[in-house]
Amino acid sequence: MKKTTFFYTSLSLSIIVILFIVLPLFNIIIAPSLKDILEALKDKQIINSLVLSLYSAFAAAIISLLLGTPLAYILARKEFPLKKLIEGIIDLPLMIPHPVIGLAILSIVAKEHFIGKILNKLAIEVIGSVTGIIIVLTYVGLPFYINTVKTGFKAVPERLEHVSRTLGKTQFQTFIRITLPLTYRSIIEGIIMATARAISEFGAVIIIAYHPMIAPVLIYERFTSYGLKYSAPVSVLLILISLFLFVLLRVISTKKDVSVK
Repeated sequence: MKKTTFFYTSLSLSIIVILFIVLPLFNIIIAPSLKDILEALKDKQIINSLVLSLYSAFAAAIISLLLGTPLAYILARKEFPLKKLIEGIIDLPLMIPHPVIGLAILSIVAKEHFIGKILNKLAIEVIGSVTGIIIVLTYVGLPFYINTVKTGFKAVPERLEHVSRTLGKTQFQTFIRITLPLTYRSIIEGIIMATARAISEFGAVIIIAYHPMIAPVLIYERFTSYGLKYSAPVSVLLILISLFLFVLLRVISTKKDVSVK
């Protein structure tokens, strides 16, 4: 087939987009030497920040799994008044500036707020704690999990659930034995998406918990204190972790597409 002007224009613009994404990342990856990266792997503060980032991001994803799955199912299966409003509310964290998210969470965990008073009575520390970090990361990751899993639930034919119900199974038994197994890839995708989004969070976390430092906060702290040379190795390690998560997501998505075919 003869290549048209449209084809070459689309190809050129596509190359520009790919370069726009890749070049800054490539430049930051090659900035530190291999020696700098190996030294970073020996730095306890860097390792602790990366471990904390992974731990808190994964914890936030698991909370999203527990809290978000029922809502994702309801949104996928039911039509009801104000559904669009609820879907819009779920997407709000995607649009709100992240420092605003941090301030919003801070306002309800402060000792003056009734929620803050309850947390204080329960001796639950939010500000400057791992708990606070996980709360923030759950907030920013939930939309990614819910929207991904909602799409998965929609792909499961409702007739399968109806057949299960006519055979005497309860709605809960049908959900556990039929719907969830058929949606497990979407659930895994949602967990990976929520984890990846949480790992990258900075603006909201820095307001709730500058310490203990997750990796993005440590990168900011080292850059402002020492410059690019000392922040680049941490950035490279975080980029590699993010790349691994998204490659894993693509592999799962590809297998899902193949199984559907």
